[in-house]
Amino acid sequence: MKKKYNITVNGEKYEVEVELIDSEDVPSSSVSRDSFSIPAAPASAAAISRPDVSDNDIPVRAPMPGTVLKVNVKAGDSVKRGQSLIVLEAMKMENEITAPEDGTISVINVTSGKSAASGEVLLYYRK
Repeated sequence: MKKKYNITVNGEKYEVEVELIDSEDVPSSSVSRDSFSIPAAPASAAAISRPDVSDNDIPVRAPMPGTVLKVNVKAGDSVKRGQSLIVLEAMKMENEITAPEDGTISVINVTSGKSAASGEVLLYYRK
């Protein structure tokens, strides 16, 4: 049986689908209560379900924790490989997050001044 729920993580709303698994189908040794935890702000939370992100969108993630100093693009912009997308300050150094390939920016998840966790999706683009 599957059920859909709306959850909110750090002010962002997501739709998730949960499937109930019969306890007889799961070996009791495979999951322990102590080994299960839900992170406060999962790095992939933005990818759970967003109506503005398609299956063709490719995430650009923060390579390290830091503060977004500048967002150099906006949704709909065409970008070339190596073009600066975001400037992320980490350990008192400015790090440019560049476009891995030519594409079009589809969704931007961050704004200047926002903290970003390592692995957090900063933006999405399409080839």
